[in-house]
Amino acid sequence: MNKSTSGIKLLLTLSVSFMVGTSCRNTKEADNKAQASATTETKAVQVTSPKVEKLKLPTGFQAEHLYSPSENKQGSWVAMAFDNKGRLITSDQYGFLYRLELPAMGTGGRPKVERLNVGIDNSVNADTTKPKVGMGYAQGLLYAFNSLYVMINHNSDQNFEKGSGLYRLQDLDGDDQFEKITLLKNLKGEGEHGPHSIKLSPDGKSLYVVAGNHTDVPEMNAYRLPKVWQEDNLFPLIKDPRGHANDRMAPGGWIAKVNPEGTNWELIAAGFRNTYDIAFNDAGDLFGYDSDMEWDFGMPWYRPTRICHVTSGAEFGWRTGNSKWSPTYPDNLPPVLNIGQGSPTNLIYSGGAKFPEKYRQTLFAFDWSFGIIYAVHLQPQGASYSATAEEFISGSPLPLTDGTIGPDGSLYFMTGGRRLDSDLYRVYYTGNDAVTTANTTQSAASSPLNQLRKQLEEYHGEPKAGAIALAWPNLKHNDRFIRYAARIAVEHQPLAEWQNKALKETDPVALTQASIALAHFGDKSLKNTILTNLTKVNYSALSESQKVDLLRTIELTLSRMGKTEGAMNARLNSYLNANYPAQNNELNRLLSKILVYIDSPTVVAKTLDLYEQAKDDNSSQKTFTESSDLILRNPQYGLDIANMLAKIPPAQQTYYATALSMAKAGWSTPLREKYFSWYTNAFKNYAGGRSFVGFLDKARKMALQNVPKDKFDYYNKLSGSEMLTTSGLDIAATAVQPKGPGRNWKLPDAVAAVEGKLENRNFEQGKAMFAASLCSSCHSMRGEGGAIGPDLTQLGTRFSVNDMLESIIDPNKYVSDQYASTVFVLKDGSSVVGRLVKEDADKYSISQNPFAPETLRDIPKSEVAQTKISNVSIMMPGMINRLNEEELKDLLAYLMSGGNKEHTVYAAKK
Repeated sequence: MNKSTSGIKLLLTLSVSFMVGTSCRNTKEADNKAQASATTETKAVQVTSPKVEKLKLPTGFQAEHLYSPSENKQGSWVAMAFDNKGRLITSDQYGFLYRLELPAMGTGGRPKVERLNVGIDNSVNADTTKPKVGMGYAQGLLYAFNSLYVMINHNSDQNFEKGSGLYRLQDLDGDDQFEKITLLKNLKGEGEHGPHSIKLSPDGKSLYVVAGNHTDVPEMNAYRLPKVWQEDNLFPLIKDPRGHANDRMAPGGWIAKVNPEGTNWELIAAGFRNTYDIAFNDAGDLFGYDSDMEWDFGMPWYRPTRICHVTSGAEFGWRTGNSKWSPTYPDNLPPVLNIGQGSPTNLIYSGGAKFPEKYRQTLFAFDWSFGIIYAVHLQPQGASYSATAEEFISGSPLPLTDGTIGPDGSLYFMTGGRRLDSDLYRVYYTGNDAVTTANTTQSAASSPLNQLRKQLEEYHGEPKAGAIALAWPNLKHNDRFIRYAARIAVEHQPLAEWQNKALKETDPVALTQASIALAHFGDKSLKNTILTNLTKVNYSALSESQKVDLLRTIELTLSRMGKTEGAMNARLNSYLNANYPAQNNELNRLLSKILVYIDSPTVVAKTLDLYEQAKDDNSSQKTFTESSDLILRNPQYGLDIANMLAKIPPAQQTYYATALSMAKAGWSTPLREKYFSWYTNAFKNYAGGRSFVGFLDKARKMALQNVPKDKFDYYNKLSGSEMLTTSGLDIAATAVQPKGPGRNWKLPDAVAAVEGKLENRNFEQGKAMFAASLCSSCHSMRGEGGAIGPDLTQLGTRFSVNDMLESIIDPNKYVSDQYASTVFVLKDGSSVVGRLVKEDADKYSISQNPFAPETLRDIPKSEVAQTKISNVSIMMPGMINRLNEEELKDLLAYLMSGGNKEHTVYAAKK
């Protein structure tokens, strides 16, 4: 490497990502163990494979890289399952099925890979004009009942005859090939929110399938979640401004139980956004890993990725746009654990894994975006569970897709998806702790509350004698999952058996549950009776959660049965206004939207008074992973997170603003001035997910429909209309933006386009491209710009155009330790990444956000097991891909000139 090249790398690149290597602490001890048990060949593979070296593993665990399908032109693998002979069957996301015979652990061997040409007609008379596309495009695989079940997720390719749905493949002639293909059910849906995984039931007699919210719920033979779902939200509906899931209504993603022949389908649960995978624990309880909507980040209706305990008849409240239910609502269930931002792709239970006791009651949750496998440790709690988590395996890049526990007790997992490079790994334990695959969760299965919940669930699905007698007393149980199971049991019984009982109920807890059931199944003529009963409840005597339940039941009744009038409306106004404002954000959200809906004359003034004192607590949305910890793990997503965290919106104020957008009564000129000015301030000072501006603009426009017509233009301008693009989706750019068309610049093409052609360039255009490509966010030029990276003023005096372009296009190739981040591996197994700013005897102080470098996080040294300099740059590859050739020339000329308008690059060539 020449001096010029090494110098530019030290100057330009920024290191950000996290630790690589095969052990996170006690490295020497782990290496000694590996050397004692492995062959020379195996040690060589483990030491020299960069694909293994980039993994962070817990102490005592060993990893092997087994295969790279992308290097063998076999696509990007996203699904896997072991067959009855211990062979691994996999699927390319956009292609074929494959079957692998795997080498034994520690041998360093390579798998034998066979493509399964299922569904391809290889006969002499076959039509050779059509491409040979057989069974594939699977996002779920399961070998059971002497069959391979395949969940195809693909409808749009006319050359692929097997559309989305659940298929059964069978080998009937004993030739070890699947010649019989049976479509068990066609499913309407495809893509990343289409049909997904398949799992075997705990009793080994059924299949469970899961589909995302872009997959219609097919007609079922039975419904454990009663088929009465609606949107059920009085909050002013704003669908995603950028169009995502705008035609997807209740109940969202779903899980069904299917018999082996595919003739009997039973809906188990719904209300997910996009649960890709599910898993059963040893107690027979079902869990799912649901996704977030990253475009909603910073908004009050944002829900992080989360682990859900999926009980019979469960509803988890996903609704389109801003209508998602709060996890506190009694008509849906809360998560066991909020993980944080990410892209869930897989969930495995540790049963069968030859791992230490610590991992016996553990779910392994895969995040594609940030390359982390979380170990989620379950603890029985009442009729459900609580959970803690740790970072189990991570790497960069590590786009995790699918995984499973193999017959040998190892963890097998794959990377890939979206046509990214794909790899297959095996991880197993070689440490000193005892390993066991014994069932250690009997305490959960035998828990009295767990048994009571499952006893109630026996009454889900159809009318059954004894249901009301068992369920009714449990409507007021102090366990939320028991109350929920009891209500679902009631709802499955004929209305005539329990309607009068519900109307006469006086216990406030049982009354709310019974009234929810009446709202779902009762006639609209019952509305006033239901609301009268609810408003007789002594509100002040209730706990905070009971108040939420009561208010939500009032909202649900209004949503299902319509607005109140006359005396009933006055009664409801009086009851709610007496308790508004509350001391709780969740209560204030419910009260504000209900009062707006019933045209309260005081709700506007009261709500605007809350603006100044509104503080976000996010107690119900607390996550295991802090968003700031993710910034430096993935440059593509990380910079978006960094920008949002630097200017995160006030969620409670945003909620109030949206609720008031439909208010028609109680306005005055000062109140309108205050309300519409808030939008201008929000557009100026806050940044959320991709849809943040669009959501606010839609709420603003709804509110403008309620102002006097002669004041429309005034309030339109006051609320920031001139700050927005014509589409209302973004803040109007005040600086020059690339005209494009851009291209995916590769180094040879970029050098050819620029080198020797930097004369008579446009200085102002170059400076604009320096800002538009985000260079100025981290780098300064002549004292202007960011301070995270090095100053670039003297760049052109020392480095060539080729050097500059190489560092811009491939910033990870060389990373300067001057600007590198540090990985702090903590003693609890997790890791934190940031740029070390200062340290003292007790703590490290790190900066994690390049857009808010002054925000420091302290890490006690007593919690740190190891530190390591990172070798991945925060600078995203492809930052010049928005530029056309002329704009690229102007940018390089600006860099070469060091921001000097008198430089020779701005003079015509003589």
